[in-house]
Amino acid sequence: MSDFTRKFNTAEDREVQVQHVLTSVYEALKEKGYDPINQLVGYIISEDPTYITNHNGARTLICKIDRDELLQVLLRNYLGI
Repeated sequence: MSDFTRKFNTAEDREVQVQHVLTSVYEALKEKGYDPINQLVGYIISEDPTYITNHNGARTLICKIDRDELLQVLLRNYLGI
């Protein structure tokens, strides 16, 4: 056994989860013939889950993420911070 304490960064883990959800939702929307960007923007602005298709469980996935958290991840990635 090691005498070192392991440190986990849950913020990074959560960001990876959010990115995975966004990618999955994007692909599901694209597969169904929607414009994924417009649909995601509609969802973010209104928080109305009907903007997101049920295809491949996309609506269930996006509803597991708090909208504020989603915006934070998007801004951090856009700004590269």
